[in-house]
Amino acid sequence: MALPRLRQVVLAARDLDAVTAELEEGLGVSDPFRDAGVGHFGLANAVYALGDTFIEVVSPTRPDTAAGRYLDRRGGDCGYMAMFELDDEEATRKRLDDLGVRVVWDTSHDDIVDLHLHPKDTTGAIVALDVTKPRGSWRWGGPAWTGAIPQHDDGGLRGLVVAAVDPAATASRWGAVLDADPGPRGTLSLLDGQRVDFEPAAQASAEGIVGVHVDAPIEQPVTICDVRFIPVKAATLEAR
Repeated sequence: MALPRLRQVVLAARDLDAVTAELEEGLGVSDPFRDAGVGHFGLANAVYALGDTFIEVVSPTRPDTAAGRYLDRRGGDCGYMAMFELDDEEATRKRLDDLGVRVVWDTSHDDIVDLHLHPKDTTGAIVALDVTKPRGSWRWGGPAWTGAIPQHDDGGLRGLVVAAVDPAATASRWGAVLDADPGPRGTLSLLDGQRVDFEPAAQASAEGIVGVHVDAPIEQPVTICDVRFIPVKAATLEAR
């Protein structure tokens, strides 16, 4: 498996049950993992597997949470975070230090290291970087994925569309953070056939994840949490 790679997209919503129902109907996902650990952040969640990648919804359960403030800034349900799997913890930490990118959440387990980056240091959207053992495992997907790679369906996340006030600068910044070079059109090409496209945002409060390319059993785009889920096969996306 080639890295860096998009492993999880996080949505933020006021009504968790309503959005999980939309995801299940709109994308054909089911049987979410609910992680009690996110209660530490004042959240409840649901995590759906799509191939060996994941779509998570988080919802505040108390006042004055980071996700709640983000919802207020964005004016409602929205894309919240992009989580990427990388190869090398030491090299990743050094790269972040060299770039002056602050880590606002840093947690380690035997099977994963999880670094959440300060959104003002990346712009566009919140970014998290994870280094896994073994590669391809994903603790945040539930017990079956903790330190292991279980049998799973085909499909998965194929890319993102991120709105940013300065798309070119944000593409360059994300490229430096992920150690992946953006192309001439401001597209960040990840290995494994994934990509991140950047488009203009009218103002800083409109920055965020606005689209997700998915290899899923759907025929038409579906909008959930003000994020457009766009059906696409990996080969189609690479050819664009």
